Amino acid sequence: MKLTVLGPGCWGSTLAWLLCDNFEEVTLWGRSADLPESFIKTKRISSPLEVQLQEKIQITSNLNEAIKDADIILMVISTSGIRAVSSQLKEAGIKPNQILVNASKGLEMPTLKRMSEVIEEELPDNPIVVLSGPTLAKEVLAGLPTAASVASKDENSARLVQQKMSVPNRFRLYLNTDIIGVELGGSLKNVIAIASGFVGAMKLGDNARGSILTRGMAEIIRVSTALGAKPSTLYGLSGMGDLIATCSSPLSRNYTVGYMLGQGKKINDILAELGSVAEGVKTSEALCKLSKELNIYTPLSEMIYRIVYTDISPKEALNALMNRELKQE
Repeated sequence: MKLTVLGPGCWGSTLAWLLCDNFEEVTLWGRSADLPESFIKTKRISSPLEVQLQEKIQITSNLNEAIKDADIILMVISTSGIRAVSSQLKEAGIKPNQILVNASKGLEMPTLKRMSEVIEEELPDNPIVVLSGPTLAKEVLAGLPTAASVASKDENSARLVQQKMSVPNRFRLYLNTDIIGVELGGSLKNVIAIASGFVGAMKLGDNARGSILTRGMAEIIRVSTALGAKPSTLYGLSGMGDLIATCSSPLSRNYTVGYMLGQGKKINDILAELGSVAEGVKTSEALCKLSKELNIYTPLSEMIYRIVYTDISPKEALNALMNRELKQE
């Protein structure tokens, strides 16, 4: 079988490295601008760890060649690029039997659609599977074990992905039929991860972090279930599991964004310094818009949106959250 990974960024390259032995052929595709000549020549990942890709992994910017004869096409594209790449796949002659697996966590702006919805609009004939869970790339590259969920409307496709993408002792995949819950859990927790980083920078303590995670999870569940997710999914790997990992680790880009915001830095300077996508930034805006449309109270998420997009100071944000009107849990 052949695996094609679309997106040569940190997570895409990590997955190509991790899954290489599971497939006879592996191709890593990216835009020419994202494929330095040195990377193509050496096949060496430099961040977040120095790792050598196997020689059999083909690296190309030719999408037609990349997807030719691929059984599974793994999409690890920033959420803002999912629709464009899906459209390019159509032009490149993708076949209906090729399974699309999305590993990007976020919502499209301004439509507020989940990634599987965006892909399905562009490629309605292909089975779509979602991969989500606590998957910090640096730990995966270090050989540390983790587990994640795969979900789809097409259970047979999800089962095939589960079997072909699980790696003994290192990457355990669980089957789930709740694609809405798996996607929203993985997307919305990024906003709470920013809040957790904020807590870390201000040295507010573990009590505060526990409170933030709990109240943040409550907001995720209220919004997600209103959109059709199952509560049990949100307490699973793609919800609570991913939330705990992302909110507890400086390896998380969203946690890092929150930490730097808590230090008083401005968002544009932070993103320039990181040099990579932190999906929670845009998702904070999407979540606030969803909350208003659904008439759901999400004070923590709304405060994160204000911290990201306005000039409210860290101290003002903390005081505003702590001194709201008292209410029932």
